[in-house]
Amino acid sequence: MPVALGVLALALMWPLPRLLARMRYFRRAPRAALFVWQLVALAGIVAALAVAPAVVGVLDAQPSGRPTWLIVLAVAVSGGMLLQLLRSGHIVGRRLRAVRREHRELVDLIGTRADDLGTSTRLLEHPTPTAYCVPGLRQRIVLTRGTLDRLPPDELAAVVAHERAHLHRRHDLVVEFFTVLHVAVPPFLRAEAALDEIRLLVEALADRSAAREVGPLTVGRALGTVAGARVPDVALGLQVSPAAAATRITLLTRPAPVWVSPLMYAFGASVLALPVLLLALVYR
Repeated sequence: MPVALGVLALALMWPLPRLLARMRYFRRAPRAALFVWQLVALAGIVAALAVAPAVVGVLDAQPSGRPTWLIVLAVAVSGGMLLQLLRSGHIVGRRLRAVRREHRELVDLIGTRADDLGTSTRLLEHPTPTAYCVPGLRQRIVLTRGTLDRLPPDELAAVVAHERAHLHRRHDLVVEFFTVLHVAVPPFLRAEAALDEIRLLVEALADRSAAREVGPLTVGRALGTVAGARVPDVALGLQVSPAAAATRITLLTRPAPVWVSPLMYAFGASVLALPVLLLALVYR
């Protein structure tokens, strides 16, 4: 059983994220897709950390006694994984918060308040249409002069609604969680495509939230206007290439059938149940 847990942990950390990133159909139900991604990640963590207790349980069941070195090795492996996860969380979290704080202070210094769009909105004098948000305790929505000049009122409302969705639903914490996992695993297990998919799903969720306020066509036109804009790496926003804009517009106009999400939720729950079931079998 410990071997099965180890193999499962490896599968959940390596081939499955790459496979999920290629399943384009999942994108059409972004909320359910993010649920699946989070449960797959959690299942991988549980499987990896459960190896040590599984080894102890198997050795306890043997009448010949327990080889101490095996227990020490299993505990060292699982404990090392836990420490690496905690260390990565601390490093990534501290860096993100420090950079976001510095960027927010810079925006407050060089930008002007745009209270008609919200008390946390700042306007930068730049001709390129750009919009993004800086999450945290002191949140900011940042727009450029080019955004106000080129977008009609309904599209501007779509942009602001998109950024507010990021802030209110704390999408930054979802991206941060997966960034921590990405950094925590060895380089050969890291999947950039998986992290890119998470970012796309988060943007798709914000797009849908904005579409509920102003309509999908308005959001789509706003995406087309800001396509090609760049935003800071530590922010969330409408940084989108023309190809990505086309993908997100497609996701807005072609949602998945209603029966897809329940199946995805069931799949995610089943994946999480696997390591729990394997560990339970050891101690049955």
